[in-house]
Amino acid sequence: MESPTKANTRVSTGGASPVAGDMMDAIVYRQYGPPEVLALEQVPRPAVGEDDVMVRVRASSVNPYEWHFMRGEPYLARLEMGLKPKNGRLGVDVAGTVEAVGSKVTEFQRGDEVFGTCEGAFAEYAVGSESSLVAKPANVSFEQAGVVGIAGLTAVQGLRDFGRVRAGQTVLINGAAGGVGTFAVQIAKVWGAEVTGVCSSRNVDMVGTIGADHVIDYTREDFTHGAKHYDLMLDLIGNHSLSRCRRVLAPNGTFVMLGGQSGRWIRPIDRVFETLLLSPFVSQDLVLGRAVWTREDLLVLQGLLATGQVSTVIDRTYPLSQVPEAIRYLEEGHARGKVVITVRDSEPAKREER
Repeated sequence: MESPTKANTRVSTGGASPVAGDMMDAIVYRQYGPPEVLALEQVPRPAVGEDDVMVRVRASSVNPYEWHFMRGEPYLARLEMGLKPKNGRLGVDVAGTVEAVGSKVTEFQRGDEVFGTCEGAFAEYAVGSESSLVAKPANVSFEQAGVVGIAGLTAVQGLRDFGRVRAGQTVLINGAAGGVGTFAVQIAKVWGAEVTGVCSSRNVDMVGTIGADHVIDYTREDFTHGAKHYDLMLDLIGNHSLSRCRRVLAPNGTFVMLGGQSGRWIRPIDRVFETLLLSPFVSQDLVLGRAVWTREDLLVLQGLLATGQVSTVIDRTYPLSQVPEAIRYLEEGHARGKVVITVRDSEPAKREER
């Protein structure tokens, strides 16, 4: 996904800025590597630009987005990320209360409950642009709202923009039990599709409960050998070759790549090249999906949550001090739905002094 916020170049308090020099707890890393490179430290609160909103974070969540930056993998991506971390902060999804606003902000005021995306959300406070946040529905908790950002936007855009899903179509979601998958199953159903979800044995019941019409247990059945053909396939896993995935697509079907297994050097970039090279020579649409932050799509998700048409599936909850453990669990590849990071007024864990 693209960067959720711009760099702050001006400080505009909007009448509600914390005292200059105030410190906060935040997860910091100074080198690429495993979760052990992450530390809970005291750092200055972020500056608030004239178009920005400071959020007192109540909940966030971990995504593959975070561990790619933490590990600096694939290595080829360091041409963009830098040989050493440029930012040193992680966390994008956010839910919390508005603490301060910039002088040009008109949508929010201090005390409003919001969710969306911010930069450096694994912290007590985070800053995002006004356009990256929307009001949190009253019927949704901070923990439920704090996991929506990346996964929800990816599901919406993967289905609508890249997959061009229509009512009555058949949709296969490979990775239906994961963060994006649990949103995609529900949203595809809301939009009138017939949904088949692929997941492991322990998640079959859950995927059916959230709305899938059919569920394939990949430990017992290889969906690429099935007789059914689908109008749209969302691939969130990347564990099958393109040729095998195309077997189950209708002749004019659409394959959308939204995720892939990672490697140290180029994976999943090699799969990206394969998709681009093959696409002009087949009747099926082979699409690379890369979600972007848009206020319009956050409002779509806000409406789906407020009406109860979509709900979040939460696997585990960790405090801010245990972000390394949360990322380690996500890297194992067996998370069911989303992994939540909760942020309280004070962290009992010992901080690292640097």
